[in-house]
Amino acid sequence: MHSYRTHTCGELRAEDVGKRVRVSGWVFHKRDHGGLLFFDLRDHYGLTQAVFYPERAFFDECQHMKLESVVTVTGEVVKRDDDTINPKMPTGAIEVVVDEFCVQGPAETLPLYLAGDDEGPEETRLKYRFLDLRRERMQRNIILRSKIIASIRNRMIGHGFNELQTPILTSSSPEGARDYLVPSRVHPGKFYALPQAPQQFKQLLMVAGFEKYFQIAPCFRDEDARADRSPGEFYQLDLEMSFVEQDDVFAVVEDVLSGVFEEFSDRTVDKPPYLRIPYREAMLKYGTDKPDLRNPIVNVDLTDVFTESEFNAFRTVVEKGGVVRGIPVKKIAEKPRSFFDKLVEFAQTHGAKGLAYLVWTSGGVKGPIAKFLKPGELEGIQKRTGSEDGDVVFFVSSDEKSADRVAGEVRNELGRQLDLLEKDVFRLCWIVDYPMFELDEETGKIEFSHNPFSMPQGEMKALEEQDPLDVLAYQYDIVCNGIELSSGAIRNHRPEIMYKAFDIAGYTREDVDQQFRGMINAFKLGAPPHGGLAPGVDRIVMLIAEEVNIREVIAFPMNQNAQDLMMNAPSEVSEKQLRELHLKLELPKEESVEPKSEVVSEK
Repeated sequence: MHSYRTHTCGELRAEDVGKRVRVSGWVFHKRDHGGLLFFDLRDHYGLTQAVFYPERAFFDECQHMKLESVVTVTGEVVKRDDDTINPKMPTGAIEVVVDEFCVQGPAETLPLYLAGDDEGPEETRLKYRFLDLRRERMQRNIILRSKIIASIRNRMIGHGFNELQTPILTSSSPEGARDYLVPSRVHPGKFYALPQAPQQFKQLLMVAGFEKYFQIAPCFRDEDARADRSPGEFYQLDLEMSFVEQDDVFAVVEDVLSGVFEEFSDRTVDKPPYLRIPYREAMLKYGTDKPDLRNPIVNVDLTDVFTESEFNAFRTVVEKGGVVRGIPVKKIAEKPRSFFDKLVEFAQTHGAKGLAYLVWTSGGVKGPIAKFLKPGELEGIQKRTGSEDGDVVFFVSSDEKSADRVAGEVRNELGRQLDLLEKDVFRLCWIVDYPMFELDEETGKIEFSHNPFSMPQGEMKALEEQDPLDVLAYQYDIVCNGIELSSGAIRNHRPEIMYKAFDIAGYTREDVDQQFRGMINAFKLGAPPHGGLAPGVDRIVMLIAEEVNIREVIAFPMNQNAQDLMMNAPSEVSEKQLRELHLKLELPKEESVEPKSEVVSEK
């Protein structure tokens, strides 16, 4: 008989009754029933109930055994009494009567109780992550992650892609978020950087002629945590293709993502081709380029209705170049006044001066601004929003960027409060036609809006003849249920077009040659048209696992302060190590907060 087990803790069934078996696992539960002692033993595969009789020499030891100790039991499989069968457990029809017992790994008092519903403080969970991972939910999430990655890999290979690895130690790049830097011992004063993404390397693989590349790539960024973003490091399905147009990239990604979502979830998944929404349309209708399409509310432009209105608050904004956005909501006219007051307060916390609204009733249109509007204006609003009796339209008026942002926040809040989000679905879409450039509000200078390496629509002709703020890029994001999975683009592979695009953003030819030397030199030696993107693996798993925090699908995540509490990282190092790296520490007298950087490379 094997030293540790003949069966796993989730394997034994009624047909095994009478067999002599050996199982090993963690003591999950203990129950003392008047002389009989019961252990629920747990391993990765399930639970098995073990029974201990008092005449055994090890009975007293078992009574004092602490939970989560690792033990091996040997004995006969017996059928449970009919009134003790547990139909909810796969092994619930049997139990093992123990006649041999061995402690493999005794446990001390636990800092976490694993058998209850209370998971404990997050700090404790992360400090003792190896314990937290023993929970059934965490085991399920991490194994789900493994299976999803295997499925992605198989699907990419099925599309003819080659899995290739790119360097982890590379050079610092001026674009993107903050780098994690690694000092070089053999090159004093110089540093490697951990890759924020394999962006340049995967484009160079296209120049090298590999045509279809992918990898499940680790990426490293020194940026703050969010519920859908882990600080420090994350993984993405990084892919790039040569001789492709935007539609070719979309077709591959849609097939892979739809297949994965359908394979691992019972929810309804949008079928390819996914809805494509131009960036400016997304900002108008949803107030964001990450729209949650489960929410039926669609914002409406009402600016022209107020161009000659006697309602001065809106007309004045319009005269100064601002806009008016309407947020129409069905059948909420009967909501109490407190509902509307709280929504006004919500809008104000997001930067709005207020939140006007109109209520359509059988007795006419009511609301705080109704008396200021002419019948023709009310009719125009009703026609534009499709409002009927019982409906309400909320209004936001400001500069276009602020109005869209606040209207989007109000739309999302209404979706949450009114429980409007469609249930048990994955709604996916592409946001396309991003502006190539934008105006920096502080400096008034033109800068890249998203990814500087995207091909402008219209190529050189667009850059030479159009207003830079009107130039669109072959750039796209894919979004699922309001969460951005990835940014991507058809790349600018033509050196002269790249020089021109950077010139518009204030970079000289020498700047480009110096800061992007490897890429620009490669493009001068024969580069194919190419494009790609990089969906976030962590976010895909989070959605399928129906978790709201990305740390629940990562085996060993950092906390919100980018600390690994379990391994005590980051940590101090010895003077000897610093000398070897030719470094001296000059620590700040007090902590300071560095300004955040905008991410422009793929995520």
